[in-house]
Order: sequence, then C-alpha cells, then structure tokens
Amino acid sequence: MKFRLTSLEKKWVLYDVANSAFTMMVSTIIPIYFNQLAKAAGISEVNYLAYWGYAISVSTIIVAILGPLMGAASDKKGRKKFLFMLTIIVGSCLCFILGLIRQWMIFLVVFSIAKTFYSVSLVIYDSTLADVTSDDRMDDVSSQGYAWGYIGSCIPFIACLVLVLMSDKIGLSQMTALTISFIITAVWWFAVSLPLLRVYEQKNYVAEGSADAGNIFVDLKDSLKDIIKDKKVALFLLAFFFYIDGVYTIIDMSTAYGSALGLGSTDMLLALLVTQFVAFPSAIIMGRLSRKMDPAVLITICIAAYCGIAIFAFFMTSAWQFWVLACTVGMFQGGIQALSRSYFAKIIPPEKSGSYFGFYDICGKGASFIGTTMMGLVSQITGSVNNGVLVIAVFFIVGIFLFRASASIKAKA
Repeated sequence: MKFRLTSLEKKWVLYDVANSAFTMMVSTIIPIYFNQLAKAAGISEVNYLAYWGYAISVSTIIVAILGPLMGAASDKKGRKKFLFMLTIIVGSCLCFILGLIRQWMIFLVVFSIAKTFYSVSLVIYDSTLADVTSDDRMDDVSSQGYAWGYIGSCIPFIACLVLVLMSDKIGLSQMTALTISFIITAVWWFAVSLPLLRVYEQKNYVAEGSADAGNIFVDLKDSLKDIIKDKKVALFLLAFFFYIDGVYTIIDMSTAYGSALGLGSTDMLLALLVTQFVAFPSAIIMGRLSRKMDPAVLITICIAAYCGIAIFAFFMTSAWQFWVLACTVGMFQGGIQALSRSYFAKIIPPEKSGSYFGFYDICGKGASFIGTTMMGLVSQITGSVNNGVLVIAVFFIVGIFLFRASASIKAKA
C-alpha cells in the first residue's frame, strides 16, 4: 500500500523544510563567512576551527539547560504552540541580524544565541510528533520530515550559493552576497513555518497545575525519575548521547574541517549540496524499510556506518575524498536522525513529550559540545585536524553497544 501523508502531517513536515535552511547555512555559508572575518582579524586556521567549535559548544550547553525547561513548559495545556512560535520568530530575526555583523567576536556571540533558539524550537517541534500522527505512522512521517527537509532546504541554499559564487559577475562583493544569504534564510525559516503554526493543536498535555517556574521544575524532576526507572528509555538516551553526539559534531564541523584542510569553498559547498540530494531518497528509503524491518536494526546499521565515516575522515587530504565523505554522510544522516526521533517518541508517555524530548535534546544536540570541544582541543594540542576528527569514532563505538542493550529490553505497556 502506498504511503500518503495527511494534510496535517504535510504541514508538520514543512517545518523540517523551514528549519533545515538554517541547518544548511550553519554547515556551509556561516563557517565561510566567519572564516573571512577571522582571517581579516589575523586568526590562524587551527584557532579558527577551535573558536568555531567553542561557539557551538557554548550554544549547546545553553540548550542543555533551556531545552528541558521549555519542553516541560510546553507540556502544559495551550502552551506548546505559543512557545514554538516564539522560538521561531526570535531565531529567524537573529539569523537576519547575523548578516549585518562584521566583527568576529560579536558574530560568534549572536550566532550562539541564534543557534540556541533554533535548537529549542526543535525540542518543541519533535515533541509535537505524537500530536500530528499515530504510532504506526511515526517512522514514516519522521523520515518524510527529514527527507523533504533535505531537498526543500536546497531551494534557499541554491539561491544563496549562486549569489556567493557569482557575486563578482553580478556586481556584488562576496560579503554583500553573504549578507543577502542570511536574509534569504531568515525569511525562508519564518515563512515556511507558518502553515504548521496556523493549524497545529496540542492534543497531548499535562492538564493539572500551571506553567509557573516552580511547577516546571517539579515536572522535570518527576520526568527524570520516570526516565531513570525505565531502563529501556534510560539506556536509549545514554546510547543516543554518544552516537548522535558524533553525528552532530560531523554536521557542525564539516565545513570548518574542510577549510582547515585547505579545501576550496566551491568544492565544499557543492559537495554538501550533493549530500542533501543523496539524503532525500535515502531518508525515504529508511522510512519504508522500517515497515518491514525492526527500526532498531536500521538504527544500528546507521551508527556502524557513521563510525566508518569518522575513520575515513581521519585519512582525508583532498577534495575528491570530501565528495565521497559528503555522499556517504547523506546516505545515513536522515535515517539515523528520523528513526531515532520516532523510536523515542514511541517509547515515552505522549502527554510528557515536551519534557522527555528536552532530555532527549540534552543527550543529543545539547550534549554535542563534548564532540565539538574534543575535536577542537585535540586539533589544537596535536596541531592536526585529522587527529581531532578521529576522536569522534569512539563515540559511535560506545553508542552502538549501549543502543543494542536498550533495544533488547521490552518497552513498558
């Protein structure tokens, strides 16, 4: 039977399309923009990579604190839509402002705040999955979200790419072209979010109590106790902590890593664009495979593949290898993210999805400061970015063993 998205599911998928434009910018144009600001200030390539990693780390530490709080607040009746809208508006406005900044330190500060709001919006967005679909459709819907996010984000990205690469031919300086790219991305993020914001209704919520700060902390404490008692959920989050930390480190640091290796901006941008096109069908295929195969098996395969990607990156020295890396990442990136999201949504209580996904984010994006920080530190200490990326393979090895332990436990009824 052919799988078809409902009208609500389509609008939910659109937010993946909306926020993925910012994700693409973080992986491509923003590091290039910062690299120009850093070079103008006389910062070396090794220090440039380290400072970039530290900025991402600061953002993710803040998200580790705010994510669960915002998630718990959104579990209250009638709160989720408002908080979701707030993070989108503030995040897109800060993205707009980034293009106007010319001082590298100020840029890093504003970028860290913008990425914080972006990440918190995803905590709330992920927790809405149970409101828009049913358990038996979650793997497919989640995979469709990532798939269309990859291909949809290429629309503003290609526009930005043409501006940057053709800036001299159309009479623009590269810095002006980069500034316009920030504006395009900010408008896209906000505008494509509107269809979901208009129709979304919170169906699962905690009715009792209010959304004041005291109750939110109590709710978080109760949710944490429940997670610790549920060995399947607790082990999954621990596994997720390790393997998705590696995934996000590769996403966040890929372009900065390529720049430090001396690869050309054009090669990196085009290779990462290919990643999006490869990721589109791959994510959909993963969703379809989940109907016939245990999603836990598919997640295991994705983790193992990423371990191989990290080892391959250690030996990378030329542009063609970066292309191979980009294509391979595209094959498994959507699957590991989409199936992890839906897998978690199915093993948690839907009425507490906000607070649970807050902890999910701590163990994922909120904890990825370890990967980016370790990569930055090892790169600086050894003077080699290759040594920095090899460290990431360890995260995948630990993650795969913990995930298999979690998958072997039966979920609570």
